[in-house]
Amino acid sequence: MAFAGVNYLAVVVAAVLAFVFGAVYYGVLSKPWMKAARIEPKGSGGMMPPPGLLINSIVCELIMAWVLAAVLGAIGAAGIGAALSAAFFLWLGFIATTIAVNQRYQSYGWDLTVIDAIHWLGVALIMGAVIGWWM
Repeated sequence: MAFAGVNYLAVVVAAVLAFVFGAVYYGVLSKPWMKAARIEPKGSGGMMPPPGLLINSIVCELIMAWVLAAVLGAIGAAGIGAALSAAFFLWLGFIATTIAVNQRYQSYGWDLTVIDAIHWLGVALIMGAVIGWWM
């Protein structure tokens, strides 16, 4: 299931696992995240995002996994170790920095930045491991 060096099965599995990771991660950290994001919980439970946001998340994670697979293929990062290393540096250079800049301009505290950046680090590493496994 590869086309132009991208294994689409690996991309789908990576995106699904990253989505599940995010659901568990934010499920566990829902209260500190909502406090940091200045969101008032409705009712007694945590926040359940509307279906549109969930669809947006999985589509974006599919795109992210597809691009990561293409980048890993382009730089020849075969195997889990090389893929994890590349995923970490891509996270550090592009994801973590973007989150930090955007959330400073939005006047959020560093607590939200840390929570969100760790989530995206987990996503990048999960995707890197899955895609690297199949390279």
